[in-house]
Amino acid sequence: MIERAKLGEPFLCCFDISNRRWFMNRVSDQIVSKKRVADHGEVFTNPREVNAMLDLVKQETERIESRFLEPACGKGAFLAEVLRRKLTVVKNRYAKSPLEYERYAILAISSIYGIDILEDNVADCQNEMLSIFKSEYKAALKQECSEECLNSARFILQKNIVWGDALTLKRVDHPDQPIVFSEWSAVNGKMMKRRDYSFSQMVNCSTEGLPLFNVNDKGEDVWAPRPVKEFPLTHYLKLAEAEREVNDAA
Repeated sequence: MIERAKLGEPFLCCFDISNRRWFMNRVSDQIVSKKRVADHGEVFTNPREVNAMLDLVKQETERIESRFLEPACGKGAFLAEVLRRKLTVVKNRYAKSPLEYERYAILAISSIYGIDILEDNVADCQNEMLSIFKSEYKAALKQECSEECLNSARFILQKNIVWGDALTLKRVDHPDQPIVFSEWSAVNGKMMKRRDYSFSQMVNCSTEGLPLFNVNDKGEDVWAPRPVKEFPLTHYLKLAEAEREVNDAA
């Protein structure tokens, strides 16, 4: 089963020799090795399909603070395109103010999350996202991204794109530890609030036991996960330093 090049409809087809090279080139772009396909089912999605699928939620991809999680992110095909779309909105709205652009660009990248079971995919995804952040910053502001801003973006990606198993909800490098994600919220302009949540707590949102639920004024259960760790309000350019200070004080 393959995809019709123009219509996007699946169909069975036998290629003649003139089409064979096109087909083989297209397949080679989607896999790293047969072993990885066999061991992990790893087949990357083509940009055309990525954009078609994201267009189904186009309004959300263009909302700066809207959060996205890809539980098998690979090298970041979906996440990279979400970041490009968000940064296009940031550019259109805030390119005339470097400070505003920088703040909202950090907010955009902080809203994107990924998990992958392969360590090299995680590194490639982080690097690709950081590269997009740098190039879009330069295109929007006609200047290089400051080292401080780049360090914050890099730190966020290290927290948001994790080496883990989305089925066991555990880290791969530390199998006894749960996957933990940081929620980043903009507060009072330049400040950000970070709260860490266990991924298992977020996905196992059952009312049984009620640790994740509060009751609203209508008497209804409202899902409210409890953070495993909270950090003080921090300047968006000082996020890594804030973590070090908290850890040193613990």
